[in-house]
Amino acid sequence: MTSPRDLVLLGSTGSIGTQAIDIVRRNPDRFRVVALGAGGGNVALLAAQALELGVEAVGVAKASAAQDLQLAFYAEASKRGYATGDFKIPKIVAGPDAMTELAQWPCDVVLNGVVGSLGLAPTLAALRAGRTLALANKESLVAGGPLVKAAIQRPGQIVPVDSEHSALAQCLRSGSAAEVRRLIVTASGGPFRGRSRDELTQVTPEQALNHPT
Repeated sequence: MTSPRDLVLLGSTGSIGTQAIDIVRRNPDRFRVVALGAGGGNVALLAAQALELGVEAVGVAKASAAQDLQLAFYAEASKRGYATGDFKIPKIVAGPDAMTELAQWPCDVVLNGVVGSLGLAPTLAALRAGRTLALANKESLVAGGPLVKAAIQRPGQIVPVDSEHSALAQCLRSGSAAEVRRLIVTASGGPFRGRSRDELTQVTPEQALNHPT
């Protein structure tokens, strides 16, 4: 029987992370979570995830959330009926480099579900450490595509797992690369929907940031 693959989940309290944990719950013989990372805005959920999964390390990007996380561990342990000393608090890593440190944690796969360009540093760290990178953070490629490509050590080291680029990857597996001329990713619209190519050459950063959410 094959031993389960060890996972590090970055962005564990977000949509991608919680769905990944649900998959782990349903496949305990295939996956084991060894570390979790999150921004620090929901330490109660992060502590609950960590105790449920028995992880070795937990990281929060917001350094000020470290103490809150420690208190959340005790509150969650009390809720679960653990007596003092009956549970072990994982190593807590806090600060702007926390996700990067966890991306290099000993494991088989790093899932990067961090939001925004903050996901670039953990992406590079995971690749340089030789980990398989399950990438949901598209901003890594938008903000640092050439850096990411240069950090790849082997074919297939990056596995796209977010909606659009995962769908493209799955479609490509059904044929050969020679059959594909180009890939088109649809967009939700944004502030420039309906503008011509010529009109788009004049847009400003301020206009681009005015994206409807």
